[in-house]
Amino acid sequence: MAGIPLYFVDLQDDLDDFGFEDYGPDCDSMRITAFLDIPGQDNLTPLARLEKYAFSDNVFNRQIIARGLLDVFRDFSNNEEDFLTVMEIVVRLSEDAEPTVRTELMEQIPPIAIFLQESRPKFPTAFFEYLMPIVVRYLTDVNNQVRKAGQEALLILLEQDLVAQSDIENKVCPILLDLSAPDSDDEYKVEAVNIICKMASMLSRTTVEHMLLPRFCELCSDGKLFQVRKICAANFGDICNAVGQEATERLLIPKFFELCSDSVWGMRKACAECFMAVSYTTSPEVRRSKLSPLFISLISDTCRWVRQAAFQSLGPFISTFANPSSAGLYIREDGTLSIRPPAQDVNSNSCQPSNNIPVMSSSANAALPSSEQPMEIKPESSTEEASAEVRTKLSEDLNKNSWEGSSDCCASPGEDVSGLCQGDKTAAGASEGTKESSFPGLSSGLPSAEDVFNTFLYWRPPLPDISQDLELLQFKAEKHNDACSVPCNNCVASSEIKKVLESLQEHIDDPDVQAQVQVLSAALRAAQFDSVGDCEAKKMEESEEQHRGTSVFLRKEQENNPPFEDDKSKLQDIIPQPLLDQYLSMTDPARAQTVDTEIAKHCAYSLPGVALTLGRQNWHCLKDTYETLASDVQWKVRRTLAFSIHELAVILGDQLTAADLVPIFNGFLKDLDEVRIGVLKHLYDFLKLLHADKRREYLYQLQEFVVTDNSRNWRFRYELAEQLILILELYNPNDVYDYLRHIALTLCSDKVSEVRWISFKLVVAILQKFYANSANALGLNFINELVVRFRHCSKWVGRQAFAFICQAVVEEECMPVDQFVEHLLPSLLSLASDPVPNVRVLLAKALRQTLLEKAYFKSVGNPHLEAAEETILALQSDRDQDVSFFATIKLKQDNMDNITIEKQN
Repeated sequence: MAGIPLYFVDLQDDLDDFGFEDYGPDCDSMRITAFLDIPGQDNLTPLARLEKYAFSDNVFNRQIIARGLLDVFRDFSNNEEDFLTVMEIVVRLSEDAEPTVRTELMEQIPPIAIFLQESRPKFPTAFFEYLMPIVVRYLTDVNNQVRKAGQEALLILLEQDLVAQSDIENKVCPILLDLSAPDSDDEYKVEAVNIICKMASMLSRTTVEHMLLPRFCELCSDGKLFQVRKICAANFGDICNAVGQEATERLLIPKFFELCSDSVWGMRKACAECFMAVSYTTSPEVRRSKLSPLFISLISDTCRWVRQAAFQSLGPFISTFANPSSAGLYIREDGTLSIRPPAQDVNSNSCQPSNNIPVMSSSANAALPSSEQPMEIKPESSTEEASAEVRTKLSEDLNKNSWEGSSDCCASPGEDVSGLCQGDKTAAGASEGTKESSFPGLSSGLPSAEDVFNTFLYWRPPLPDISQDLELLQFKAEKHNDACSVPCNNCVASSEIKKVLESLQEHIDDPDVQAQVQVLSAALRAAQFDSVGDCEAKKMEESEEQHRGTSVFLRKEQENNPPFEDDKSKLQDIIPQPLLDQYLSMTDPARAQTVDTEIAKHCAYSLPGVALTLGRQNWHCLKDTYETLASDVQWKVRRTLAFSIHELAVILGDQLTAADLVPIFNGFLKDLDEVRIGVLKHLYDFLKLLHADKRREYLYQLQEFVVTDNSRNWRFRYELAEQLILILELYNPNDVYDYLRHIALTLCSDKVSEVRWISFKLVVAILQKFYANSANALGLNFINELVVRFRHCSKWVGRQAFAFICQAVVEEECMPVDQFVEHLLPSLLSLASDPVPNVRVLLAKALRQTLLEKAYFKSVGNPHLEAAEETILALQSDRDQDVSFFATIKLKQDNMDNITIEKQN
């Protein structure tokens, strides 16, 4: 007892008399202030005794009262006068000089407030008049622990919506603004900005924007305390979300730029960590033009810790560029990714795309399942054919969960497409005008720089300057038209055009060059149409042959030697290219040395989000990175991919999944158990996305999941049984009987009981599969196998399993009752003579709780009812008490009801 004040010892002796000998901080179940109800030698009333102990000279007494205030309020809530007396005692106790008493009291304020809210009809203003002023006053308490208790209590009250708006605006916010003023104490200021940031998400947008946002902006530029700026940076995303887009872009983004360039690296690191939340609140224009360059500066920071945080946030930041309408996907309420159903049937012929327009429509791009899809629609292919091809491919995605694709000019489902169609018709008309124009007007038909430029063309090697060739070409054509009236002069222009076409062959894969080639081809045809006469016709034929030869040559060269293939394969227009380049570099081994050894894992973790943002049409940008991650030496990286491969399959669709994901999926199946569990947990989700023929190939590999690296890893086999229950619907009864039946029976013999019990449910599901698909012969064969394997098993656990299976069959009604009573019931009833009580106990449960509760067995004259009742009577008189108990528990309940009725009568 050394070191303990004497009055504490004496008080503990007094409390022992009231049942406090076992009191401790963890004794939540006991009523702390129970001693108030016990008459003592003082002959005081409980209320007087409360006042005596609340203002005792003994600190421990006051602590006990403060800690038990909730019980006190419950005891004295029935009388309003006593209740107000207690309130006054609490107010006086809140001014106690001992900090521990004030802290104990403040910790009880939230539960008391909740209690008062439930009793508000009785005491409508009790909390606001008596307790809320205490909370506000404690925010400026001289003791640090008391202030922290007050801050925590305030946040709880705000979260529970227990603070009136008037109190927030007139009491809480003014106090916080005073504490965070420039001349305020440093410790108070740090605490005030912390509470401001935390409470911003709990207040209305108007309150935050008008009362707290100006002070927050000032604190972001606080040059005295870096701790204040760091708190602002760490909570910047929450503040942006609280005030909305307009205030964020007008007031907060400039402050965010300041914090991102702060001299203290901790500030820049905090900004990198909250970058996604800030980006989510801004418009796409601000996100692309301002935040993207800012993020590149963070990812190139001189401090390794800043770069590490930036790379971890890179994937989430990229995901903020996602457009749900372009991806054709949406997140369900349960968090799963799903195909967005078409809102309406958009006629593919209602919108005609103009020729030579790069495919920038995100909704159309999301529909393109092949990485080999060209980036530009050729004029030779009709819109109807392109639309039909897209619709055909979409109809095959995700087990025929179809969603209709439209032509490139069409808006996403649900949007008004009339304006787009009108614009495309205008563009198409302009293109037709170009075709009909004569050669001298060639320059007017060329697309302007504004029309040609886009983000896709920005990051690519410079193109050759052919403007002088075009001017020379135009000059020669005009000269021939003015000086010569012979139609064959057009052949000279045609030959010049072909020379330009040949000069462009090295860059034919670039969209700019393709557009120029198409315009020149149109001009060539226009020049050829003006040629008349036999001589001119002959020359035109020679020109066409040369043009066809040139086209064939260009096409062959393009197929054999595609220029700039490495650069093109990583280009897209959804996000700024530097962001994608930095993301793809996360698999570089040098990054692990200079940034973070876990950087590849972060890359793998965010890859589905990046893939969803880019869409399946840009999968070629991520394919190599995904394959690199899938072969990473760290099993944690491969495990991360294994857990998300089913989500990626939804994003990519069935064709890309079969081509690019299935091989990696097969590799994961043969990996470590830590990786295999990832694909196993979502095995059903992945297999259902495959075509039936591809899915059937996995029937041979499912058996491999039964074998694990460590036989003690029973949860792996448990997960397999759960997945097989779901997978049954993906295969026909014959495949289930030939392949999955063997796995189920193997799992039923597992050493771990948890695996066996879930496997019994799998067996029942298999039976249900057979009879639901009218495969009665397979069902009967399986039943006979179950009888042999379990009913006549030499081990009692097998016979007990048979009783459980029969009970589950009856509960699920997975087979016709006539089949059950003929093939399973006799074997089930025969267990009544089993020598092991545990078997008979489960039989008693099956009969009493399930079988005899079915209407079939309750019908009068049922030939099988008599046999079941005889078995129940035999079990009721069983020598084992547990058996007889479960055989008669229903009867006892009925008897109890009868006895109660008799007593009432």
